[in-house]
Amino acid sequence: MLCLLLAFPALAAEKPLTLVALGDSLTAGYLLGPDDGFVPQLEKALKARGYHNLVIVNGGVSGDTSSGGLSRLDWTVVPDADAVIVELGANDALRGIDPKLTRQNLEEILTRLQARHLPVLLAGMIAPPNMGADYGKAFNAIYPELAAANGLVFYPFFLDGVAGELSGKPAAADLTLADGIHPNSRGVAIMVARILPKVETLIAEAQKAREKRAQK
Repeated sequence: MLCLLLAFPALAAEKPLTLVALGDSLTAGYLLGPDDGFVPQLEKALKARGYHNLVIVNGGVSGDTSSGGLSRLDWTVVPDADAVIVELGANDALRGIDPKLTRQNLEEILTRLQARHLPVLLAGMIAPPNMGADYGKAFNAIYPELAAANGLVFYPFFLDGVAGELSGKPAAADLTLADGIHPNSRGVAIMVARILPKVETLIAEAQKAREKRAQK
């Protein structure tokens, strides 16, 4: 066994790849059991696909806005992070926060993460229709524009397949909690299945970034 470890020192000493999911209640797993939220279900799905040397840090805080995410960015995204999933803005839209501020906050978050050379998956959000067409146009454009400008891995709508009030589409009662917005465990499973290919792309980018750091 010792000979094998000496022959493959990189494999023996390799640290788990660490992803941080920076978000709000949709990431945190609002009112869900410890194994039912987005992070534990995503980690389980990835391990089922062979990603065993992987850890996902749950950086979700219920009720958080983009401002809140920015304020805690430096301590939520741990020093040994290899990549980040950014899921923020739903509460901005629900509260009618000026889209310009949401954009500024997200831009600053991305700037800081890029300064740390961390690959990012940006999860988009859609404004609720009751905010009006002008608000929706300004808010909904934030995510695709930031993703394109910064070369990010992009998933257009985090609640795709489960959406309720946030998209103006009726929620499937068997996929959400009583509020019609937050997903239940079945809803989270659909979200995970749909975003999984993008997370795998993020992991590939994180692995490449780690290899580059090791070569320096």
